[in-house]
Amino acid sequence: MKPRKSRIENRKSQIPTAWTAAADWYDNLVGDEGSEFHQKIIFPNTLRLLQLPHNSPILDVACGQGVFCRILAHHSYRPTGIDASPDLIKLARARNSSLTPNPSPLTPNYFIADARNLSFLPENHFAAATCILAIQNIDKLPPVFESISRVLAPNGRLILVMMHPCFRNPKYTSWGWDDQTQTQFRRVDRYLLPRKEPIVTHPGQKTGEYTWTFHRPLQTYVKSLRNANLLLDALEEWPSHKTSTSGPRAPAENTARNEIPLFLTLRAVKVQSALPPAHSAG
Repeated sequence: MKPRKSRIENRKSQIPTAWTAAADWYDNLVGDEGSEFHQKIIFPNTLRLLQLPHNSPILDVACGQGVFCRILAHHSYRPTGIDASPDLIKLARARNSSLTPNPSPLTPNYFIADARNLSFLPENHFAAATCILAIQNIDKLPPVFESISRVLAPNGRLILVMMHPCFRNPKYTSWGWDDQTQTQFRRVDRYLLPRKEPIVTHPGQKTGEYTWTFHRPLQTYVKSLRNANLLLDALEEWPSHKTSTSGPRAPAENTARNEIPLFLTLRAVKVQSALPPAHSAG
């Protein structure tokens, strides 16, 4: 596959969300191999949900510095990564040197590109696409899912991993403690209405830099997927792997941690026939 050079397109109705200004902060946060949550929960489970033969071409949308692309290569897949941040793509390309042998047919290809416009990639090509902890940071779902659907082969899979929108809603969910029942609970103040919230980068440094996160209820994801001929065939909710080992609240904390998931994962399959549109709530 030799796709032509991509061009980022940000429409006036869409909020630019490239993490260029936050690239160094995000790189320090994630590093070469991903965070503890990536390593313990997200990457192993995403690989399990892929269930594809070796040498399958896979597109990683909003790939950042290419951590998951390199893991895909180590598992004998043929990864392509796209991200809107030139700085993150530069880091991803530099870290290809960690792969052996290098170069090889499995060495990831990286492109600076907007997830809402993948017209530079070939149609019906990829066996699967992944988008890990990024979909909530991209404005407007329909063009993202339509672009991904276009490049997926028939019956190709899209795996979306996100912070659970029911329980990890920025500024409107929090932990609470009930003294009477000795229970830790998750408080949810808002959920159904879509909205955007700023994310401050470089916390503690007062740089004034920020990016955006976009809260959407589950129905918005499902309907937007369906409108792009992507039908949900799996939904998983992953709790934190961490455990409290000391303190009087440790048992309650562990119960709450195991019962209230941290991540939501959707797997959708591209169907070949067009479906009638479903009206989205946001």
